[in-house]
Amino acid sequence: MRVVVQRVASARVTVGAEVTGEIGPGLLVLLGVGPADTSADAQWLADKICALRIFADAEDRMNLSVVDRGGEVLVVSQFTLFASTKKGTRPSFNDAAKPDLAIPLYEAFCGFATQALGRPVATGRFGAMMQVALVNDGPVTLIIDSRQRE
Repeated sequence: MRVVVQRVASARVTVGAEVTGEIGPGLLVLLGVGPADTSADAQWLADKICALRIFADAEDRMNLSVVDRGGEVLVVSQFTLFASTKKGTRPSFNDAAKPDLAIPLYEAFCGFATQALGRPVATGRFGAMMQVALVNDGPVTLIIDSRQRE
């Protein structure tokens, strides 16, 4: 699994005219699923993200997690995180998991993140054309891959 995590002041995802998920201060998580990913990857990544100390403490140092801050999390599926641009100028998405694997792992990730956060996460709609609006805070943006655990 690959994610782009952005610390946000607010974020919202819409499908057509419907707002499917909206948060205040917290984390926007763009989540891509690969064909070799498992539920263990989803669990590790959800726990890692919710424990990341990327929010300011009283001394204005990044020392608090989204859980510590009582923040929210918005998870949006993003298969394009597995794009290959090795040949030509048209990306290949062959390295992304097919929906029969990706959907259950996306849902598992959301469940694990809900457990780690202690409250439900907001979501987009898997496979839909979505518009994501955000106010980046910092900006703080991290890329994490469950296959390269650092």
